[in-house]
Amino acid sequence: MKDYIRLPDGIHRTGPEDAERIGDITADAFRADPFNLWLFHNFAGIRALFRLQAKNIYGPRGFCYSAGDDGACMWMLPGGDASFTIGNYLRFAVNTLFASGPGAIGRGVKTGMAMEDRHPDFEHAYLFSIGVRPRARGTGLGRKLIAPVLDACDRSGTRAYLENSNPANTGFYASCGFLELGGPIHPTPDSPPLQPMVREPR
Repeated sequence: MKDYIRLPDGIHRTGPEDAERIGDITADAFRADPFNLWLFHNFAGIRALFRLQAKNIYGPRGFCYSAGDDGACMWMLPGGDASFTIGNYLRFAVNTLFASGPGAIGRGVKTGMAMEDRHPDFEHAYLFSIGVRPRARGTGLGRKLIAPVLDACDRSGTRAYLENSNPANTGFYASCGFLELGGPIHPTPDSPPLQPMVREPR
């Protein structure tokens, strides 16, 4: 599917060497995200997770790109592996312990298990994160960022899948063709909703 992706001017592919920057952009975008605030209780924990994901999973194994320092996406294309290794879990535990305390480790493990349990078996492009810094919101950058892979999904006949962690973003995803896939994920009874969504190729 990678051969179908065409990045427009101003958007460039990134790799593991850009992980800290990609992590910081997406963490800034998720600063007020209700699910991630429940999970970590502070910005430091959110940033640690997104940096880890960018460095160890989506940078080396996935497909990441950014619009300068204003926005970024992390995708896992069909056939890719987004799973945590034992080393990743250890890094997550250490980083989260120092940033957010032991309770966040437990919430994180339960969240990962709940997400894995609901992750679809059909072939798909997985959008782990799309983020636009607060200063660049309202400029159409989010739509510009998500479009290249969705267009590639249409050309290759591939579904796209994500978990929406903020109900305020439902309208944006719906306008891009995503529909809710079953009910929301609740890792614990008191957690905010994490809503699976799927997009059929057009």
